[in-house]
Amino acid sequence: MPDGGARPAALLRDATGVLGAAGVPSPRPDAELLLAHVLGVPRADVRHRAILDAPVVDADDAAAFGRLVARRAAREPLQHLTGLAPFRHLELAVGPGVFVPRPETEQVAQVAIDEASAVVAAHGAALVADLCTGSAAIALAVATEVPGARVHAVELDAAAHGWAARNVGAHGDVVALVRGDARTALGALDGTVDVVVSNPPYVPSDAVPQDPEVARHDPAVALYGLGPDGLEVPRGIAAAAARLLRPGGLFVMEHAEVQAEGARRTAAAAGLVDPVTLRDLTGRDRMVVARAPIMRVDVKDCGV
Repeated sequence: MPDGGARPAALLRDATGVLGAAGVPSPRPDAELLLAHVLGVPRADVRHRAILDAPVVDADDAAAFGRLVARRAAREPLQHLTGLAPFRHLELAVGPGVFVPRPETEQVAQVAIDEASAVVAAHGAALVADLCTGSAAIALAVATEVPGARVHAVELDAAAHGWAARNVGAHGDVVALVRGDARTALGALDGTVDVVVSNPPYVPSDAVPQDPEVARHDPAVALYGLGPDGLEVPRGIAAAAARLLRPGGLFVMEHAEVQAEGARRTAAAAGLVDPVTLRDLTGRDRMVVARAPIMRVDVKDCGV
């Protein structure tokens, strides 16, 4: 091969073997995505090159690909290696210090999007708050998919806030991003928000994630919800939602599959009504949805 280059098919075959032996769950797709990243082309182009086994990958690119494969085999997250995480129609910048958005959270975003869209259709605008925004995945999904939605996002952790700011800036600052404690932030919006959505930390303190990518690389502040049930932080988020929401406004919060009952109790204890559990696209209990109560005024109290 000229100039010490390598054939695409051989590169992908060898990388798939290395990643598979390391226990990476999706070795071939990861190999394709890493090679696409090195070459600066779409994954589909890499697959086409593998079928043709051409053109030859030059030596420098082949070496760079090998280094990335070795890091992935050590279970460094794929998204940290490429610097990007897909979320719905978005590509978000991610890296060390921020939680990598997961596909299951896309359905949580969908519930918020559907409600915000309904409010816009009825009233011309909607006010949405994303608490514990992390990379700003949910906030940006709502802001870019619902014309007429005004979205505020809150993140306390400095590193995660930096990634959120980068992503929000890349999309024209369509989200009002605040660095602060989600339990107390946005006080000026109390009682006016149509939708509060959150993917807060919720892993119990003694439950160590099984996946090395999560256990070693996702920031602990984004994982562990504190308390024996992992719901201490979510309790604060539910209380904030009860404060922020207008009467009848919607609250949606992600949780672990085993926390469905506890999450419903958390929402009810915060004063929200009609809490229900919704499932993600894999059929797992994934989120609690509830509403702020609609106040009823007895006319006798008004002297009528």
